[in-house]
Amino acid sequence: MEPKPDKVNITKDALTYHSAWRPGKIEVKPTKPYNTQRELSLAYTPGVAQPCLEIEKNPDDAYKYTAKGNLVAVISNGTAVLGLGDIGAVAGKPVMEGKGLLFKIYADIDVFDIEIDEKDPDKIVEIVKAISPTFGGINLEDIKAPECFEIEERLKAALDIPLMHDDQHGTAIITSAGLLNALEITEKKIDEIKIVVNGAGASAISCTKLYVMLGAKPENIVMLDSKGVLRADRTDLNHIKRQFATTRDLHTLEQALEGADMFLGLSKAGALKKEWLHLMNPQAIVFALANPTPEIGYEEALDTRSDLIMATGRSDFPNQINNVLGFPFIFRGALDVMATKINDEMKLAAAHALAALAKEPVPDEVNRAYGISNLKFGTDYIIPKPNDHRLIEKVAPAVAQAAIETGVARRPITDWDAYRENLIRRMGFGNPLIRQIKAKAQKNPKRIIFAEADQYKVLKAAEISQMEQVAIPILMGNKATIARLAHEHEIDIDGMDIIDPRGEENTSLREQFAREFYDKRKRKGMTMPQALDLMTHRNYFAAMMVEKGMADGMVSGITASYAETIRPALQVIGKKEQWSIVSGMYILSTIKGMLFFADTTVNMNPTADELVEITLQTAEAVRNYGMTPRIAMLSYSNFGSVKGRIPELVQQAVGRLHREHPNLVVDGDLQADFAINPAKLKEFFPFSRLVDGGANTFIFPYLTAGNTAYKLVQEVIEQEPIGPVLNGLRKSVHVLQLGSSVTEIVNMVTIAVIDAQCKNDDLCQI
Repeated sequence: MEPKPDKVNITKDALTYHSAWRPGKIEVKPTKPYNTQRELSLAYTPGVAQPCLEIEKNPDDAYKYTAKGNLVAVISNGTAVLGLGDIGAVAGKPVMEGKGLLFKIYADIDVFDIEIDEKDPDKIVEIVKAISPTFGGINLEDIKAPECFEIEERLKAALDIPLMHDDQHGTAIITSAGLLNALEITEKKIDEIKIVVNGAGASAISCTKLYVMLGAKPENIVMLDSKGVLRADRTDLNHIKRQFATTRDLHTLEQALEGADMFLGLSKAGALKKEWLHLMNPQAIVFALANPTPEIGYEEALDTRSDLIMATGRSDFPNQINNVLGFPFIFRGALDVMATKINDEMKLAAAHALAALAKEPVPDEVNRAYGISNLKFGTDYIIPKPNDHRLIEKVAPAVAQAAIETGVARRPITDWDAYRENLIRRMGFGNPLIRQIKAKAQKNPKRIIFAEADQYKVLKAAEISQMEQVAIPILMGNKATIARLAHEHEIDIDGMDIIDPRGEENTSLREQFAREFYDKRKRKGMTMPQALDLMTHRNYFAAMMVEKGMADGMVSGITASYAETIRPALQVIGKKEQWSIVSGMYILSTIKGMLFFADTTVNMNPTADELVEITLQTAEAVRNYGMTPRIAMLSYSNFGSVKGRIPELVQQAVGRLHREHPNLVVDGDLQADFAINPAKLKEFFPFSRLVDGGANTFIFPYLTAGNTAYKLVQEVIEQEPIGPVLNGLRKSVHVLQLGSSVTEIVNMVTIAVIDAQCKNDDLCQI
């Protein structure tokens, strides 16, 4: 649980945050070059006339030639700002800027915030209609009820772009997702539960409407405003509230809670007394969403009744109902299909997508962000966390598909895999190669030994690998230790084999392995007692299992040095017959695409012949991942421009590769900047074999250069690399880095499966 912030410090820090550097939180940046007179003449006069004329002929071309298709207006009149109320348009501007920041960082949507100093609904509608051609979508924000209902409905009818009042629908969508999962956990049916809604403002009305669309019965819903239960005999109800008036003889919240299954609070702090919780049915659902202090405190509620499923709007408790889970991705999906509106089906699609995501394995970076070892679907996790980078690839496509299916999309999507890939790429999330090879791994999972399964991160990676059907995990370590670790962190290891190299049950197997290992190494100084001792070590035992076909591959190294991990594999399994060495490779996802670096881990000062082997091993691996290797042999020289041992060594290797492998796209010696920049290469060295596209694979002349280069690039691009990938062994063995994250371990398991597929089945093309 996060500590509660000191109010004085928050006030000072918040003011400093908003005023320091450039005041405010958002800015406008050019997206085209503008450094030359020609570029400026294209950007403005006279060049700008051409797209203007095209748009005049076809208004939809505004999406082609301008930023309209990725631009949303955040519009408010400041009459219902957060928990601050009617503070005026200009005072609400920091909130609208903040909304713009969230649109950008979560969904790469640009925003102009527009504060309207007007309270008359007629005039607001007129103003928004007049400025709407600027935008691809409009997000209404912090406009008080009941005017917000009228303004939204009139604008939706008048405009042909997606529009949503987030205060209404954002909370409705997120709570609907939470409700769906809470009902699944409690095994209750939505058409049977009794719901009490405390609050009758914009959010409460919209939430209740969406629950009815999900299947809740209106006669099972009781809503309250500041004067009590909305009853049919009340004469002070407007037409918005009257649709939820009940005929039951109820007057107070206490009375309404008798036999209720759900409480939704969108009212004020302290509105729900703890003793009233006992009036509700078993396994009651309590969403107390008043901000910043809920209707009842999270801890107070759970101390009163431990069977509750509880959600609040706060980030320091489980199950935060946060609108940022919805609006960025809803607009992203709507914009991407040029939707004419955001309809109910699109909102429901978003709710179902959020509910489904909460049931998937949680990425380790999300666990780390919240200081939780193993977040998983259950009473404390019914809704995804806002920092889960998978939200955009789950929610936006669901919304886009609903728009297409309901006929409000003007630009349909046909290749959904490509669309999801584009979403991930535009946000800079993840690694496209890993997603590609993960799909291949899932088609034919292999038995992979997790040699250090008594470590939490390794055990968690095994769980994810099994749940995602990437691999069939074999856990290695002490059975009691692994079982205890799994129980402590609620890791599901059901169905996984556990092998203890030191266990009595493996005595005969250990002796068999030792004899065979002794026969391999007896003329290299190995004695039988030494062989027996080594077979009690996990990496030797695991390597023998792979060698004997009892497993298809192994990963290890999170607790040991690289040399300690690779040595058993070399001694037990050995190199492929055609190789005299093995080599190490890292894969990095960059703005230049996927880049492969070798050798980065094994060969300190390779000879020319060894450089040839490293190159061929790396090329084979790159092909296995479905890519065509374009190889630069690097040095501090360009084609002999500087004399020295390294350039001459590289030139010898290149010469042999050109003679013996003429179809391989390889060249050098080259400096790295020329290798990766085809324009620069074409200008100075137009004869190079890399001139038509540059390199994606880089062979370094010695270990220090390769290791330093990949680590520098890794830090600059702030992406986790894939590696070290071990090339040249007869079987699939891969070494983890010391301290690898769970994600990195899962990535290496995926690599190990692909490697095993190639070596076991000769299926080496994705």
